[in-house]
Amino acid sequence: MRCNAKLLAIDTSSVACTVAASNGDAVVERHVEQPREHTRLLMPMIREVLNESEIALTDLDAIVLGNGPGSFIGMRIAASVSQGLAHGAGLKIIPVSSLAAVAAEVLDASDAELVAVAQDAHMNEVYLGLYSRGEDNLPQPITNEYLQGQSVIESLSGRDQAFTIAGQGWQRYPELAIINAQWIGEQSEVFYPRAAWLLTLSDIATAIEPRDIQPAYLRQKVAELPRMRAS
Repeated sequence: MRCNAKLLAIDTSSVACTVAASNGDAVVERHVEQPREHTRLLMPMIREVLNESEIALTDLDAIVLGNGPGSFIGMRIAASVSQGLAHGAGLKIIPVSSLAAVAAEVLDASDAELVAVAQDAHMNEVYLGLYSRGEDNLPQPITNEYLQGQSVIESLSGRDQAFTIAGQGWQRYPELAIINAQWIGEQSEVFYPRAAWLLTLSDIATAIEPRDIQPAYLRQKVAELPRMRAS
């Protein structure tokens, strides 16, 4: 974490519904991997971590949002809840990449220098984020996150070291790893983002107004409203 702020972190961009609160150096987290239950689970989990942290919503300095890319519906759940809580308590929101949160956990748990995170985007594609280990041991983006099909990942080539791969997308599309095997080393067992790592990556200086949140959909044709697609 970049400062000793009081923060609440939320991510529902994947199968995982994950929430964490920080009060100084103390972090309380709830993490459940259960598909299609985020709407039911999220608010009780938020109440639990705030109560255990002995923080009132109005005492928070900001809300940290796992901003995707990931499930369209999942991102909307977290974004809507974060915006509602922030509006009610007069707070700002710190958007953090959900893929970078996966990479941060991998870097902390291993000696990896390069991490490729892939999450299932359906339609035979993954949301892909490529990261190197920064001076602070946190992930530094190599490229912008983007949609990758079942083909050669050009950004993996030309490196002195192999990439550690993480995220559920590699399990969903094993052929992607086979196609790019010459640039891939170990496979991490970190599949989904955890809210505690959103806290680690958060920077209070990047907080924005709730109305300015723009989830990282990447696939614009899915994110557009039906009337927009019909026009």
